[in-house]
Amino acid sequence: PPVHSRNDWIGPPDKHSNLRPVIFYVPPEESPLERRLREARQEAQTCNQRFWARQNCAFRQEKEEFIYSRLKAKGLEMRDKTGQKATLNAEEMADFYKDFLSKNFRKHMQYNRDWYKHNFTITFLMGQVALVRALRWLRWKKKNAGN
Repeated sequence: PPVHSRNDWIGPPDKHSNLRPVIFYVPPEESPLERRLREARQEAQTCNQRFWARQNCAFRQEKEEFIYSRLKAKGLEMRDKTGQKATLNAEEMADFYKDFLSKNFRKHMQYNRDWYKHNFTITFLMGQVALVRALRWLRWKKKNAGN
């Protein structure tokens, strides 16, 4: 981002996680509380990025293995005579999706718990930052009204 920017910058989706990375704006006079909030947001982003990159990689690999095994059981190759990638019908793929979700249920539950913890922390810190800013504004207004 340009040096004069005062906003977070959001990039294109990551090819592994499909999440859009964020470059967080760091104010020149960032308070310790504001820094904690930014760092909590960055940590949440890093955890989400890591989880979804791993999850999507496992998904793609297991999906390919599933398709290969089903095609092999039917006596088919991964590519047809024209060179097109062979596919399975929607019902067969539904079996894969159901299996994948069942197999990864605990992992997703743990991710959800962690996600809620991160969001609770971020929301709590955002409330504190908003309160501090409001009090600072009120003190400034009171000081200027007395002049």
